[in-house]
Amino acid sequence: METILRVCPCVLLSELNDRGIVTSCEIDLTSAISMRAMALASEQPTAVLDWNNNYGDDENKVILFHCGSTAQSLMTEKGTVTEHKMFAKGDPGSGWGTNEGRIRPMKTTISNCLTVDGKVVMYASEAEFTDDPIEEAYFGCAGVCAIDNMQDKMIKLAKGGFKHHTCVGVGHMKEILKEAFTTYLGYEWVDID
Repeated sequence: METILRVCPCVLLSELNDRGIVTSCEIDLTSAISMRAMALASEQPTAVLDWNNNYGDDENKVILFHCGSTAQSLMTEKGTVTEHKMFAKGDPGSGWGTNEGRIRPMKTTISNCLTVDGKVVMYASEAEFTDDPIEEAYFGCAGVCAIDNMQDKMIKLAKGGFKHHTCVGVGHMKEILKEAFTTYLGYEWVDID
């Protein structure tokens, strides 16, 4: 899309997610599984985000971010469509279509999965997006997320082989996800709490 059409799919993914059609970035199928489960549990849009930066000196806050595929309804206000700054570095004009803005304050669940020897392994934990400010020049769509005992959880995720994405949904639904994935689907569960 970037090379031939000169656009990136971010704002399109944002719109699809708002319409209840779960779409994940970077061909990340495991995130799509987590997103779909949370969308079913909450009946609201979900998003895939990068674990990005610590928030100042607070060990229990992190900036969760992606280039601009976050559903509009999860944002504080209508986003701004811009050129993808990462694509523009190497090929200016090749990435129009990111949806920049901020994620709204809300209770959230973070979750994702991976596959190990053909088996799906899940995690989920509950957190909250805050209204803490992020500098205006910050690229993409981002929010500050407060996660209890975040450092311990990050170590468990890293040692467990989980990648740089996590998925977020509206509301606390860890127990719903755990029951669905373990009781009904027979998936493995990693407790990070």
